[in-house]
Amino acid sequence: MRGLTARAQFQIGQAVHHKSIGYRGVVVDVDATFQHTEEWYEHMCRASQPPRDRPWYHVLVHGSRHRTYVTEQNLEPDDSGEPIIHPDLARFFDDFCGGRYHPRRAAH
Repeated sequence: MRGLTARAQFQIGQAVHHKSIGYRGVVVDVDATFQHTEEWYEHMCRASQPPRDRPWYHVLVHGSRHRTYVTEQNLEPDDSGEPIIHPDLARFFDDFCGGRYHPRRAAH
């Protein structure tokens, strides 16, 4: 996510809500632009054709084992203050405080 802070609307550790599908989740990584394969884009984005030159987010989906890769235009902040339940949370975050997850600190 280097150099992306000013461009990205959502940050690592922020809870988000998918506008059309309705799931909640937490951002675990941000790509400045689309970084998946052309085949994936054609299969998953054929109808909507979201911009490739805007940020895309890796999101852990609440209440499941799924992760998604989603364009910024499909997300909005999740201001519920409720924690996200996902089996991989501990791999990415140390704690949940003030409605936000805090990234794991590097081991010394």
